[in-house]
Amino acid sequence: MAVHPSAIIDPQASIDPDAEIGPYCVVGAEVTIGARTRLMAHVYVEGPTEIGEDNLLFPYSTVGVASQDLKYQGERAFTYVGNRNKIREFVSIHRGTEGGGLNTRIGDDNSLLAYCHIAHDVQLGNHCVLSNGVTFAGHVTIGDWAVISAHSAVHQFCRIGRHSMIGGFSVVVQDVLPFSLTTGQGREIKLFDVNKVGLERRGFSAESVQVLHKCFRLLRDKKLNTSKAVEAIRAEVSETEEREELLTFIASSTRGFVK
Repeated sequence: MAVHPSAIIDPQASIDPDAEIGPYCVVGAEVTIGARTRLMAHVYVEGPTEIGEDNLLFPYSTVGVASQDLKYQGERAFTYVGNRNKIREFVSIHRGTEGGGLNTRIGDDNSLLAYCHIAHDVQLGNHCVLSNGVTFAGHVTIGDWAVISAHSAVHQFCRIGRHSMIGGFSVVVQDVLPFSLTTGQGREIKLFDVNKVGLERRGFSAESVQVLHKCFRLLRDKKLNTSKAVEAIRAEVSETEEREELLTFIASSTRGFVK
């Protein structure tokens, strides 16, 4: 194990022999760090936290620190970071709280750019890109392959659907539909269309993209409320896995969704 002599590691931490702990890092008790994960310098990790394999944590990032939620009373809560994540400078990842299942979770193959904030009980999927300054309030759920552009903020308890893209400086206060391209602030945020470029890059067929385009056209129709739009989608749009995922997401929304 490569540990710089200036690093401080609690005896209760468990660090794989192939991990690397750089200068001035602090690793607390009940922290587990997997093989080939590298803490570059000045990284601070508190437990209970598990960090998987092949992660790269850049200087001044923090993982597992106590929640900023004023209801947090020091209850034992956890942080999990999967494999092959890039966590850039000054990213903050806070542990869970009793009100949110006691667990903040980061999946695999994500890129968290500088100054992102992952609040308590956030559930981040796989292959997501969070650009500089993206901020999640507590209890936010983000599906796989989501892309959230710079300096966007997401309200607590919102869901971001799979394969969606959110434009820069957006303020998200409702759920964002899977496969969508969405941007704007607060009541002015709008669903523009299918995340066509992103879906094509990930191998979705032209037919799948066209089905989703028809779904979004009906959802944006000002003459149709949500119930009528869903009825129209079922009646007029071919049944595909993507269509069914979209309709299931809509049916399970508790905060409403961006239209």
